[in-house]
Amino acid sequence: MKKEERQKLLQEKLLKMKQYENALYEKGIQYIAGVDEVGRGPLAGPVVSVAVVLPRDFNILGVDDSKKLSPKKREELYEQIKEAVVAYGVGCVDNETIDRINILEATKLAMKDALRELEGKLRDHLGEDWKKLTGDEDRQKPCCIQHVLIDALTLKDVPIEQTAIIHGDETSLSIAAASILAKVTRDRMMKEYHAIYPDYAFDCNKGYGTRAHYDGIQRKGLCPLHRKTFVK
Repeated sequence: MKKEERQKLLQEKLLKMKQYENALYEKGIQYIAGVDEVGRGPLAGPVVSVAVVLPRDFNILGVDDSKKLSPKKREELYEQIKEAVVAYGVGCVDNETIDRINILEATKLAMKDALRELEGKLRDHLGEDWKKLTGDEDRQKPCCIQHVLIDALTLKDVPIEQTAIIHGDETSLSIAAASILAKVTRDRMMKEYHAIYPDYAFDCNKGYGTRAHYDGIQRKGLCPLHRKTFVK
């Protein structure tokens, strides 16, 4: 495939992935948060969520579901997305909490933490204009984020309008961008954990149940990062 043809396909993909965002922009909604998580399936480590608001003119090509991208491409897009976003927030819930409240509730908690951090950064970005946007001077009330696009889940106790999208990381640009930021953030954490717990190959498997990981458990037992409810 020629470079020009590839560029055209990427442009078409970008336009298609803006469908949810563009529909909201047409309604006058400006600050749309895309939310996704990474790390529901591993045997070890945290679940990480990111909430991100993209500018309306966001035009970085190649943004897609993080699982479809190579590690090198994810790293490249991670840096580009961080430079381009209006604001983003990260939520991280550790393995002990996952064991205590289950992975689904931990995922929702990480998403809510990410939205809370995003809200604060968005208000800082807007400065005094956030009051004009919301008409509310209570800085504790989440009101700058006007709509949430979320991958497959609904956060019932978050007082913001939401759209749950099945396979959202494949079809919504904001959710896909969140998935890339979350994936790279968590992968970097697991590489750092590998230096502390080198017997489980966390640098390669990121906590998932590979042969090398199970071999490490057989030799050394569980480490403080393991989800005891996941390791049978």
